[in-house]
Amino acid sequence: MRHALTSLAVIAATALSASAQDQPVRLFNGQNLTGWSAVFDDEKADPAKTWSVADGVLQCTGKPVGYLKTEKEFSDYVLTLEWRWPAGAVGGNNGALVHVSTPRALGVWPKSIEVQLAQGDAGDFWVIGTDLDVTDEANRKTDRRHKNLTDDSEKPAGEWNRMEITCDGDVIRVKVNGELVNEATNCSVTQGAIALQAEGAPIEFRDIVLTPLKK
Repeated sequence: MRHALTSLAVIAATALSASAQDQPVRLFNGQNLTGWSAVFDDEKADPAKTWSVADGVLQCTGKPVGYLKTEKEFSDYVLTLEWRWPAGAVGGNNGALVHVSTPRALGVWPKSIEVQLAQGDAGDFWVIGTDLDVTDEANRKTDRRHKNLTDDSEKPAGEWNRMEITCDGDVIRVKVNGELVNEATNCSVTQGAIALQAEGAPIEFRDIVLTPLKK
């Protein structure tokens, strides 16, 4: 009987552990940059002059060029985040990087797959030392860029947008404001850190949440 009770306890503990691993994780706690580290083209740059937190919002000045990276690596997940450009902004540039690994694979940018946030082009894929496939590549692929399927999914500057990035093995699917805007297969990388770019323009983020996929 004691052996049976011990086995049941082990099974219960394993189930609880697996359940905990399936729970959403707030990568940005809304208060500070715990769990993140900043990388810049200028290695002497002060992160506090680029990245700050106010009222639960992560604020980025866009300068100097660089990125904010999670200290942990991930695979097989759904990443959701909200972003907005300042009211009246025109042509802001930024991106969310997934499967981040080798630093400075292309200038300051690490080896990764960029999910574009540039105003008007949210959902494009840009490969950085990596590779992937999209449908109709003859018309949608130019050098490192893999153009998204729609150009009318974003809200005007000043309003919050929501992006959902599903990384499932070597497949990546991207939704913007609930609409599927891009899908990649045969991605050459399937795990790594997550990063947000600082690429010249002010931008704000909030509600950055990672939910592991059940396997």
